[in-house]
Amino acid sequence: MKNTFWLFILLIFLGITAQGQRGVGGLTDRFRNMGSGGGAAGNIEKRKSQEDSITITYRYLDTARNYKLDSSLHDFTQEFPIPATHYHLGNTGSATQSYLFSPLMNAGLDVGLHAFDVYKFTPEKTRFFTTTRPFSEINYMLSSKGEQFIELMHTQNRKPNWNIQFDYRFISAPGSFSNQKTSHNNYLVTNWFQSVNKRYNNFFVLIANKLQSTESGGIDESQDYLNNKEFEQRLYIPTKIGGSNTEAYGGNFFNTSIKQGNKYSDLTVLMRQHYDVGKKDSLVLDTTVVPLFFPRVRFEHTIAYKTNKYIYFDPAANVNAYLNYFGVSIPSADLDLKDSWRELYNDFSLYTFPDAKNTQQFLKAGLSVQNLKAVFDTNSKKDYVNIFAHGEYRNRTKNKKWDIIASGKLYFAGLNAGDYEAKGSIESLLGRKIGALQLGVENVNKSPVYITNPLSNFYLMNDTVHLKKENLTHIYANIYQPILKLGLSGHYYLVTNYIYFSDYYVINQTSTVFNVLQVAANKIFEFGRKKQWKWRAEAYFQQTIGNAPVNLPLVFTRNRFGYEGNLGYRRLNIAMGLEGKYASPYKANRYSPMLGQFFINDSTVRYKLPDIAAYVHFRIGSLKTFIRAENLNSFGRLGNKYGFFNNNILVPGYPYPGLMIRVGIFWGFVN
Repeated sequence: MKNTFWLFILLIFLGITAQGQRGVGGLTDRFRNMGSGGGAAGNIEKRKSQEDSITITYRYLDTARNYKLDSSLHDFTQEFPIPATHYHLGNTGSATQSYLFSPLMNAGLDVGLHAFDVYKFTPEKTRFFTTTRPFSEINYMLSSKGEQFIELMHTQNRKPNWNIQFDYRFISAPGSFSNQKTSHNNYLVTNWFQSVNKRYNNFFVLIANKLQSTESGGIDESQDYLNNKEFEQRLYIPTKIGGSNTEAYGGNFFNTSIKQGNKYSDLTVLMRQHYDVGKKDSLVLDTTVVPLFFPRVRFEHTIAYKTNKYIYFDPAANVNAYLNYFGVSIPSADLDLKDSWRELYNDFSLYTFPDAKNTQQFLKAGLSVQNLKAVFDTNSKKDYVNIFAHGEYRNRTKNKKWDIIASGKLYFAGLNAGDYEAKGSIESLLGRKIGALQLGVENVNKSPVYITNPLSNFYLMNDTVHLKKENLTHIYANIYQPILKLGLSGHYYLVTNYIYFSDYYVINQTSTVFNVLQVAANKIFEFGRKKQWKWRAEAYFQQTIGNAPVNLPLVFTRNRFGYEGNLGYRRLNIAMGLEGKYASPYKANRYSPMLGQFFINDSTVRYKLPDIAAYVHFRIGSLKTFIRAENLNSFGRLGNKYGFFNNNILVPGYPYPGLMIRVGIFWGFVN
């Protein structure tokens, strides 16, 4: 495997060297898996010669739709890695989970450790840029208790047909309570080029993630420490594991290590290349002739090498604490759980484009091979293989009123044989007054996650549990009405053989079918003569039907109310107001630090008050600044002293901090 990896790296850079002196035309096709073939005319703009024109667009690996950078100010979560619908363990960088029922609808190998996924760079989220000028972003945010967020991004087209990008992100958060420190480092490098004749495309991605989170096990719940005036300094509240930690808030910025907890790291090296056979054409625009190319057949190859390491360690573990709090008997004070995976992935796909003048209609068929190596300890290693076929049909009609997608995947040999995915959706523009409607359905049959396998070091049960494949069906509908600025969506899940954790390490599986119904609405209300006062409302309703081992809040809502305008200054854009989030009382999941898993429990969690933040976001040119005061709801009295002591608890044992002040500068530079 080691020799194979280095041979793979050599082939990649040979390909980059061989093709790096060639060319990229505009990419305008908005649909998946289309690459950059065809209709480039949609992105052609007539420019005035005196303008120093700057064009920055990007696309994702599995879609050819072009996007522009978002300069809006109203939603801070667009600049922050944690989605608005997620909660965490009381500190940025800690484990997260969504309030909404949203199971992973993917077949094949799944290790099952996803608590830190939101902080990762992934190939699916990677942006491939096209820019007429070198572009850089420098983002820095400083928050209370020494929390820091840094992101550096640079992209440029070395030639019209060749773009490179580098992205780095760092999160350091010591936390408001003991044993909460997190430290994440993410690296991303991309290389994208297209031949001058537009027949050949090469996409290269290098990703490395290092995620570290100290685990406290939650605060000691034997006493009411939160309402004890002797523990006004929350840092001194004892935690279940991690020992005494009285390090001052902030600590050493350059010390990124943690003394115990979870360390997840991964490396992904991916190259996708495709070659098109088709018909040349051209477009005459004023005095300029723009070459076009319409593919009829595409040959595509994707190769990827991935490594993943999952570690939970506690070199000075309190044996009695693990037994008393978590029911886990550990053999010694040096606790070390580690699973490592390596993957070599090859995919060969063939596309056909039935309509020579509509590159947004295609058929795709492919075959993939996964070579997997798992290392659990020095005496336990396993080699696996997966072979699966996949296909896709896509058709966006020429009148752009209909968009149809159908795709499937079947694992017919190997570790996950019998797994499959079947997905389809149809979207239609019903008119300006009605809006766009989307209907979809997906069904997935998938193997149990691998940490439920007794070979895994994260399998802590004494007995072997025999699990069946899970089957999930998801039916959904979305409609957006632009005149009313109203969005509505509905989701229905049908779940069979659901696998879940019922304790800190206990694995269970349902023997009955259950259902989950979700309904969501979002609406923008505008007030004032110039409609500069806005209320952005989001509401989610969800209900389980049947004997479901899933605890969900009946209602989750997020509301932002404030001013959005320029206060009479032409170059100023400002958004300021209040933001609130609230979930109705429910039996919130507990968290297992050893396994990085949320599990069901019988303790009801109630918001003392909605999470309230006051914000002032403004932009002048390419400079964006965020000033936020979060957790204003925590103001109250502790003993005879007033302060921000009323901590909301969204995960039992893990209070949210008191007042948090965030100041961020996000600056884009064009050379």
